[in-house]
Amino acid sequence: MSGPLYVSFEGPEGCGKSTQARLLADDLGAVLTRETGGTAIGARLRDILHDVEVTDLDDRAETLIVAADRAQHIATVVRPALAAGRHVVSDRSVYSTLAYQGWGRGVPIDDVRRVNEWAVGGLWPDLVVLLDAPADVLEQRMRDRDLDRFERAGEGFHARVRAGFAEMAAADPDRWIVVHTTDDPTVVAANIRTAITTRTGV
Repeated sequence: MSGPLYVSFEGPEGCGKSTQARLLADDLGAVLTRETGGTAIGARLRDILHDVEVTDLDDRAETLIVAADRAQHIATVVRPALAAGRHVVSDRSVYSTLAYQGWGRGVPIDDVRRVNEWAVGGLWPDLVVLLDAPADVLEQRMRDRDLDRFERAGEGFHARVRAGFAEMAAADPDRWIVVHTTDDPTVVAANIRTAITTRTGV
């Protein structure tokens, strides 16, 4: 593959994507960023989305707030970095909205996709690394955390999110790499790096 890579890490809560995104960005010398909250404006939007005291946010309003964060992020972080020839590694991307607000909240998938296609201006990740682990492992990892609004969502919500990620990965195997994270993080990072090199030559 020629040109800089735009890689996103996706997965359920507790999968280890933030750690693995950082390790890959360090290895590639890439711009490391995240959604939501990868910009100053996005950080303010993220505060609303993750605040456990926000209990009456409509699902469509939530979807639009996430899309607003994404539009700002793509315009001010991702596009400029790629234009400068830098690889970009993002902790979550547009696919999280499809999983969380689409499969998780039940907002019609076509509506979520349409809004976000406009928000990203057609710029979707070149490669998606989906991290997953058995449900009991994910639950154990979350036990010692001060859980945010999404993390406190019910077991059914998180099961739907995982199913959404799995369905998207199965439908687009050329774009998605699925990695299980039950091994030591350094082993997982090596597996991810090998898969990316095999897939892209980078």
